Amino acid sequence: MRKKKILIVLGGNSKEREISIKTGKACYKAIRNLGYKADFFDPKYQPFFKIKRKGADIIFNALHGKEGEDGLAQSFFEFLKIPYTHSGVISSMNAMNKLSSKKIFIKNRLRTPKFTIIKKETFNDKNLKNLIIKNNFIFPIVVKPINEGSSIGVKISNNFDKFRKDIRHLFKNYKILLIEKFIGGQEIQVAVLNGKAIGAIELKPKRNFYDYKAKYFKSANTSHIMPANINKKKYKEVLKIAEKTHKILKCRGVTRSDFKFYNNHFYLLEINTQPGMTELSLVPEIANYCNISFELLIKKLLLDASINR
Repeated sequence: MRKKKILIVLGGNSKEREISIKTGKACYKAIRNLGYKADFFDPKYQPFFKIKRKGADIIFNALHGKEGEDGLAQSFFEFLKIPYTHSGVISSMNAMNKLSSKKIFIKNRLRTPKFTIIKKETFNDKNLKNLIIKNNFIFPIVVKPINEGSSIGVKISNNFDKFRKDIRHLFKNYKILLIEKFIGGQEIQVAVLNGKAIGAIELKPKRNFYDYKAKYFKSANTSHIMPANINKKKYKEVLKIAEKTHKILKCRGVTRSDFKFYNNHFYLLEINTQPGMTELSLVPEIANYCNISFELLIKKLLLDASINR
């Protein structure tokens, strides 16, 4: 394996570009420390099909957001027949699209917050009021794009005026939005590595919720509690739910499932097939607590790399 050349694909064109670069650089350092040859490829500056010229044996996918975790990058890796890390085309596409993943959760009896969608073309005050009445929503209500990560575009609306304003603002960039019941309680996230849940962490953000700044900026002072402050029975339960989520979406490598724990129930919000690997990222923190060093985590992902994922 050590003679293999690893190509770290990072950056890209999504709104998570900056985080992807941090992830990619951290992984590059670990890959070099493991004794592999390594190089970078940034699809912002050259098209995916030019990856072939790099002569890589394995692709380490460090992309976040659109193109990187929605199945597009994976389809190129499959076409080029270069083994790659993380999930495949279909599982990535379904996990990234919150509407698709929600439907899969419900079909498989995984508890998730009540939701509906609203389209830009049908947006007006009357339809908005009808949507609230029809779905028995009460404020606060969560509004978010169906295909972004890292809490980008997520809004929590506390009244109708803000709800309408948030939707109008988001419709400047998106055509379909997910409207979701707000669930209070504890913020719990679970890492699954090669099909096995390795641990659950609890987040206590100082901000209104666990948004982009709370996730990626030290100045936000988000508290990380590892292991999550829940009893042993519930801890095992949330690990099992995360494993099931990973399995039903046919994910590979590492995933992170996000939950709210409220009134003794876990509500599955989403599953992330390309979790961050920055200094503030949760998966490396969970892994480290479970005696899996960052380098060992990366090695396990590389050993799992394949095509036909």
